[in-house]
Amino acid sequence: MLTDPAVKEAVQNLELKLLEYYPDVNLPLVRQAIEFADLKHGDQRRSSGEPYIVHPISVSAILAELHLDLDSILTGILHDTVEDTDTTLEEIAKRFGKPVAELVDGVTKISRITFRTSEEKQAENFRKMVVAMAKDLRVILVKLADRTHNMRTLDHLPEKKQKLIAQETLDIYSPLAGRLGIHWVKAELEDLCLRYLKPEIYYKLAQLIAKKKSEREKYIEEVIKNIDDSLKEYGIRASVTGRPKHFYSIYKKNGAAAGQRS
Repeated sequence: MLTDPAVKEAVQNLELKLLEYYPDVNLPLVRQAIEFADLKHGDQRRSSGEPYIVHPISVSAILAELHLDLDSILTGILHDTVEDTDTTLEEIAKRFGKPVAELVDGVTKISRITFRTSEEKQAENFRKMVVAMAKDLRVILVKLADRTHNMRTLDHLPEKKQKLIAQETLDIYSPLAGRLGIHWVKAELEDLCLRYLKPEIYYKLAQLIAKKKSEREKYIEEVIKNIDDSLKEYGIRASVTGRPKHFYSIYKKNGAAAGQRS
């Protein structure tokens, strides 16, 4: 599968992201993990028709954006091998070290969580269970990266399943990202959830925001300049940045405003 164009592109993207922040990264070991996972996943394909290996490589690329260590990157590549293939943790430990095997084991256990009572199904209790089970914070980060890539590629699933996964993501995974301070992941997950749970609102917002993009950017630039000038006037050294609100944030704000008016 490694000769497939989609796989080649995913590998190249991962390596570029790694080299951006980790110039001395052990790329031969990363490639060895990719080859191992590719062999194990064999002819498995995703709902999109792409070779399955594209998914774990893409998960590792997200972990690279989070500037995680090599063990986390390897775990991203290998995270589905124990759950979805005949791979054992002993094999992973032998080839890639015990710490990687322990991380893969942690991710696998979270994926296999089952609920015994209706109380356990509540989102807050599930989040607590995930945190309690993850002896290493990196397990949760790998799981968040896994969910982020799954949300990015949700198009190819039936609508009913899209909504179920989006609601679970909104209830459990985006709040987890927020609590860990990974705001760009939280924002992306929330926007993707809105896209699948309330597509009419999402696309209406997208249309309105696109129309006003240049206007908003000009306004942000003007505000930044005014604040910057005032800071310099008082001899304060600081860096001022601005960012537009993401879709879900606008949706929630407008929803709250509408509630106050009614």
